[in-house]
Amino acid sequence: VQLQASGGGLVQAGASLRLSCAASGGTFSRYVMGWFRQAPGKEREFVAGISQSGGSTLYKDSVKGRFTISRDNAKNTVYLQMNSLKPEDTAIYYCAADRTFGVIRTTTRGYDYWGQGTLVTVSS
Repeated sequence: VQLQASGGGLVQAGASLRLSCAASGGTFSRYVMGWFRQAPGKEREFVAGISQSGGSTLYKDSVKGRFTISRDNAKNTVYLQMNSLKPEDTAIYYCAADRTFGVIRTTTRGYDYWGQGTLVTVSS
């Protein structure tokens, strides 16, 4: 499956952005989807994940209450709505797909396919 992330940009602290990740070449509804991010000089980290049906979600503690992951299986797209952005949210954001059913993994090793990343820069 191919993943194409978009929606990043430069915003001020407190602003909102919505990232999108469009999938093609596979059966999107079979995949757990995750969003990860990587800041300069840091390892890639889990941000949010969503089950195949969308009924279960999981978030990194520091984004709970500010970020919302959702998916539209009819459009083969997963979203990350980011509100109240902070400078520490600055990173390249990646979407990823995992074929394992029923588990939202929080490590990069658990995901089979990756998008190219979209840059989010939050100024103070």
